Amino acid sequence: MNNPQSERIVHPWPPFYSSNSRLLILGTIPSPASREMGFFYGHPQNIFWRILAEVLDVPEPPRTIEARRLFLRENRIALWDVLHAATIVGAADASIRNPEPNIFSALLRACDIQAIFTTGKQATRLFNELCAAEAGIQATYLPSTSPANRAAQAKPEFKAHWQKVAVVLRS
Repeated sequence: MNNPQSERIVHPWPPFYSSNSRLLILGTIPSPASREMGFFYGHPQNIFWRILAEVLDVPEPPRTIEARRLFLRENRIALWDVLHAATIVGAADASIRNPEPNIFSALLRACDIQAIFTTGKQATRLFNELCAAEAGIQATYLPSTSPANRAAQAKPEFKAHWQKVAVVLRS
Protein backbone atom coordinates (compact mmCIF):
# COMPACT_ATOMS: atom_id res chain seq x y z
CA MET A 1 0.00 0.00 0.00
CA ASN A 2 1.22 3.46 -0.88
CA ASN A 3 1.48 5.94 2.02
CA PRO A 4 0.95 9.53 0.92
CA GLN A 5 3.79 11.92 1.66
CA SER A 6 3.47 15.27 3.30
CA GLU A 7 4.19 18.25 1.08
CA ARG A 8 4.56 21.97 1.58
CA ILE A 9 1.66 23.77 -0.10
CA VAL A 10 1.61 27.50 -0.76
CA HIS A 11 -1.86 28.83 -1.51
CA PRO A 12 -2.10 29.05 -5.32
CA TRP A 13 -4.62 31.87 -5.76
CA PRO A 14 -5.94 35.04 -4.11
CA PRO A 15 -9.21 35.34 -2.20
CA PHE A 16 -12.42 35.56 -4.20
CA TYR A 17 -14.61 38.51 -3.23
CA SER A 18 -16.40 41.51 -4.61
CA SER A 19 -17.17 44.88 -3.08
CA ASN A 20 -20.67 43.65 -2.17
CA SER A 21 -19.49 40.52 -0.29
CA ARG A 22 -21.24 40.28 3.09
CA LEU A 23 -19.74 37.10 4.47
CA LEU A 24 -16.50 35.20 4.16
CA ILE A 25 -16.22 31.41 4.15
CA LEU A 26 -12.81 29.89 4.80
CA GLY A 27 -11.40 26.40 4.46
CA THR A 28 -7.92 25.48 5.68
CA ILE A 29 -5.90 25.22 2.43
CA PRO A 30 -6.92 23.95 -1.04
CA SER A 31 -7.12 20.18 -1.43
CA PRO A 32 -5.31 18.41 -4.26
CA ALA A 33 -8.62 18.25 -6.21
CA SER A 34 -9.25 21.98 -5.69
CA ARG A 35 -5.71 22.83 -6.78
CA GLU A 36 -6.19 20.69 -9.87
CA MET A 37 -9.47 22.45 -10.70
CA GLY A 38 -8.01 25.87 -9.87
CA PHE A 39 -10.78 26.98 -7.50
CA PHE A 40 -12.22 26.41 -4.05
CA TYR A 41 -14.07 23.21 -3.11
CA GLY A 42 -13.18 21.47 -6.36
CA HIS A 43 -13.51 17.84 -5.29
CA PRO A 44 -16.54 16.44 -7.14
CA GLN A 45 -17.76 14.68 -3.97
CA ASN A 46 -17.43 17.76 -1.76
CA ILE A 47 -20.95 19.01 -1.02
CA PHE A 48 -19.97 22.64 -0.36
CA TRP A 49 -21.75 24.04 -3.44
CA ARG A 50 -24.82 21.84 -2.97
CA ILE A 51 -25.38 22.67 0.73
CA LEU A 52 -24.75 26.37 0.15
CA ALA A 53 -27.30 26.46 -2.68
CA GLU A 54 -29.75 24.47 -0.56
CA VAL A 55 -29.64 26.79 2.47
CA LEU A 56 -29.83 29.86 0.22
CA ASP A 57 -32.72 28.31 -1.72
CA VAL A 58 -31.06 28.92 -5.09
CA PRO A 59 -29.91 26.54 -7.84
CA GLU A 60 -26.54 24.86 -7.40
CA PRO A 61 -23.98 26.33 -9.81
CA PRO A 62 -22.54 24.19 -12.60
CA ARG A 63 -19.09 22.74 -11.97
CA THR A 64 -17.15 25.50 -13.72
CA ILE A 65 -15.04 28.21 -12.16
CA GLU A 66 -16.94 31.01 -13.91
CA ALA A 67 -20.37 29.66 -12.84
CA ARG A 68 -19.17 29.34 -9.25
CA ARG A 69 -17.70 32.85 -9.27
CA LEU A 70 -21.03 34.22 -10.53
CA PHE A 71 -22.88 32.24 -7.83
CA LEU A 72 -20.65 33.78 -5.15
CA ARG A 73 -21.01 37.33 -6.52
CA GLU A 74 -24.80 37.03 -6.78
CA ASN A 75 -25.04 35.71 -3.22
CA ARG A 76 -22.53 38.21 -1.74
CA ILE A 77 -20.10 35.53 -0.55
CA ALA A 78 -16.32 35.78 -0.36
CA LEU A 79 -14.13 32.65 -0.29
CA TRP A 80 -10.58 32.06 0.80
CA ASP A 81 -8.62 29.86 3.17
CA VAL A 82 -7.17 30.34 6.62
CA LEU A 83 -3.67 29.35 5.57
CA HIS A 84 -1.22 30.89 3.13
CA ALA A 85 1.02 27.83 3.44
CA ALA A 86 1.32 24.57 5.37
CA THR A 87 2.80 21.11 5.27
CA ILE A 88 -0.02 18.60 4.73
CA VAL A 89 -0.64 15.03 3.67
CA GLY A 90 -3.17 15.07 0.79
CA ALA A 91 -6.29 16.84 2.02
CA ALA A 92 -6.06 15.65 5.65
CA ASP A 93 -6.48 18.74 7.84
CA ALA A 94 -5.40 16.73 10.88
CA SER A 95 -1.96 16.32 9.27
CA ILE A 96 -1.31 20.08 8.93
CA ARG A 97 2.06 21.16 10.26
CA ASN A 98 3.91 24.50 10.17
CA PRO A 99 0.84 26.59 9.29
CA GLU A 100 1.36 30.12 7.98
CA PRO A 101 -1.83 32.21 8.14
CA ASN A 102 -3.23 34.44 5.45
CA ILE A 103 -3.57 38.14 6.28
CA PHE A 104 -7.19 39.31 6.16
CA SER A 105 -7.09 43.06 6.75
CA ALA A 106 -6.98 44.10 3.07
CA LEU A 107 -9.88 41.81 2.14
CA LEU A 108 -11.94 43.02 5.10
CA ARG A 109 -11.32 46.66 4.13
CA ALA A 110 -12.38 45.97 0.52
CA CYS A 111 -15.90 44.79 1.36
CA ASP A 112 -18.51 44.82 4.12
CA ILE A 113 -17.96 41.40 5.71
CA GLN A 114 -20.53 40.85 8.47
CA ALA A 115 -19.38 37.36 9.51
CA ILE A 116 -16.60 34.85 8.93
CA PHE A 117 -17.43 31.16 8.74
CA THR A 118 -14.89 28.34 8.69
CA THR A 119 -15.51 24.89 7.24
CA GLY A 120 -14.32 22.24 9.66
CA LYS A 121 -12.95 22.14 13.19
CA GLN A 122 -9.33 22.56 12.12
CA ALA A 123 -10.08 25.65 10.00
CA THR A 124 -12.01 27.17 12.91
CA ARG A 125 -9.26 26.43 15.42
CA LEU A 126 -6.50 27.72 13.15
CA PHE A 127 -8.37 30.92 12.26
CA ASN A 128 -9.29 31.74 15.84
CA GLU A 129 -5.73 31.02 17.07
CA LEU A 130 -3.71 32.54 14.20
CA CYS A 131 -5.91 35.11 12.44
CA ALA A 132 -8.73 36.43 14.63
CA ALA A 133 -6.64 39.11 16.34
CA GLU A 134 -5.39 40.49 13.00
CA ALA A 135 -8.85 40.23 11.40
CA GLY A 136 -10.62 41.70 14.43
CA ILE A 137 -13.31 39.01 14.37
CA GLN A 138 -13.73 35.40 15.48
CA ALA A 139 -14.84 32.73 13.03
CA THR A 140 -18.04 30.72 13.34
CA TYR A 141 -17.72 26.97 12.85
CA LEU A 142 -19.48 25.16 10.01
CA PRO A 143 -19.13 21.39 9.69
CA SER A 144 -16.88 20.22 6.88
CA THR A 145 -18.39 19.48 3.48
CA SER A 146 -15.52 17.14 2.62
CA PRO A 147 -16.25 13.58 1.45
CA ALA A 148 -14.38 12.46 4.61
CA ASN A 149 -17.21 13.91 6.75
CA ARG A 150 -20.12 11.90 5.27
CA ALA A 151 -21.40 10.53 8.60
CA ALA A 152 -21.82 14.01 10.11
CA GLN A 153 -23.44 15.33 6.93
CA ALA A 154 -26.36 12.93 7.40
CA LYS A 155 -27.27 14.45 10.79
CA PRO A 156 -29.95 17.18 11.04
CA GLU A 157 -27.59 19.54 12.88
CA PHE A 158 -25.31 19.64 9.82
CA LYS A 159 -27.82 21.65 7.80
CA ALA A 160 -28.80 23.69 10.88
CA HIS A 161 -25.20 24.92 11.17
CA TRP A 162 -25.14 25.85 7.48
CA GLN A 163 -28.46 27.76 7.82
CA LYS A 164 -26.45 30.42 9.73
CA VAL A 165 -25.02 31.51 6.36
CA ALA A 166 -28.51 32.30 5.06
CA VAL A 167 -29.37 34.19 8.25
CA VAL A 168 -26.39 36.54 7.80
CA LEU A 169 -27.13 37.11 4.12
CA ARG A 170 -30.79 37.90 4.81
CA SER A 171 -30.07 40.38 7.61
